[in-house]
Amino acid sequence: MTAPAAPMASGPLARRISRRVAVNWGARTVHVGGGAPVVVQSMTNTDTADAIATAIQVKALAQAGSEVVRITVNTPEAAREVAAIREQLDRMGVDAPLVGDFHYNGHKLLTQYPDCARALSKYRINPGNVGSGSRRDGNFAQMIEVANLHAKPVRIGVNWGSLDQSLLARLMDENARRAQPWEASQVMREALVTSAIESAQMAESLGMPGDRIILSAKVSNVQDVVAVYRELARRCDYPLHVGLTEAGMGSKGIVASTAALSVLLQEGIGDTIRVSLTPEPGGDRTREVIVAQEILQTMGLRAFTPLVVACPGCGRTSSTFFQELAESIQAFLRAQMPVWKASYPGVESMQVAVMGCVVNGPGESKHADVGISLPGADEAPVAPVFVDGERTVTLKGERIAEEFQAIVEGYVHRRYGRQTVPADPGT
Repeated sequence: MTAPAAPMASGPLARRISRRVAVNWGARTVHVGGGAPVVVQSMTNTDTADAIATAIQVKALAQAGSEVVRITVNTPEAAREVAAIREQLDRMGVDAPLVGDFHYNGHKLLTQYPDCARALSKYRINPGNVGSGSRRDGNFAQMIEVANLHAKPVRIGVNWGSLDQSLLARLMDENARRAQPWEASQVMREALVTSAIESAQMAESLGMPGDRIILSAKVSNVQDVVAVYRELARRCDYPLHVGLTEAGMGSKGIVASTAALSVLLQEGIGDTIRVSLTPEPGGDRTREVIVAQEILQTMGLRAFTPLVVACPGCGRTSSTFFQELAESIQAFLRAQMPVWKASYPGVESMQVAVMGCVVNGPGESKHADVGISLPGADEAPVAPVFVDGERTVTLKGERIAEEFQAIVEGYVHRRYGRQTVPADPGT
């Protein structure tokens, strides 16, 4: 028995229509699936037992745009601090829902620390390590019972590094009896899909409503991720949390995550995503949020912050000024968004062009909302600015960067500022 497959909507980027799951905290509700926009998630890497450090990192991730934040709950000390973390976030005005990540002992922690169970907005359960043998079903049932008690949704998250070994053995035995046995990789993929769906069905049999279940099945190989999620999407209508596990560091992690997520999102698969980047030592954890947002925005699925179009540079661009200006403008736009998004609705869709020479500079600048074409090698030392496709001013001198930033900021105020309608004197 499998859950019903999700139908596809129509359109150029047709979305798979799944059940809709509500992840709540206070007045904040984040909808996952059911046609809702793809949700960006992230995860802390602090010791959850350090409530202050964890709350600070959750705040940073939320301010960067993470709509749901997952925290590790692995010890009694960590479980005891979850309510304090939630309280600290509420005092700071951070309403991002928290997800508890449980492995091995989640059934005990959720039962023994009810304040932790109440403070979390969702539980992540890995069916591969809730217990073995006769204990597995009982431990899993105990976690579902707590989730039902507090009306919390769950993500049943299967991972190829911690597959249910009894299930894998069962599927291997079945494969051995096939006239044409599958390759080992196919059996592994089937084990991921089967584990996720069977665990979801078990949760429903224990009283968990189907619209409180999200599934994931993560591996670290791009082709495996694509194949597994295609099969999950074909065989069930639960919303899907998509991403690579252990994507890696730096450009490798970004490229691998983008390659996998882009294929699936283009096919309408994926209701919430996380880019699992390994940060550099001491690196900024929020980078994974920015990458996830940029994947969605460059694909045209969502808009989070104005994006800067900039040329890559060539022999015509002897100066690095256009690169520095593009970087500073992008940083300025992202820094302003926490304030702008409340006062300037729609500003996240604005496009800014910073170009380095006359070849494509004027044309690209005209296509952007606001654009500047900086002088390349042997060109006149002037920089025409285009607003809504029209050349408006030519900048020169030492203050081009400051003057262009002021033009961009003025454009935001004029185009996206809330327009007040004068009162009708006859009323």
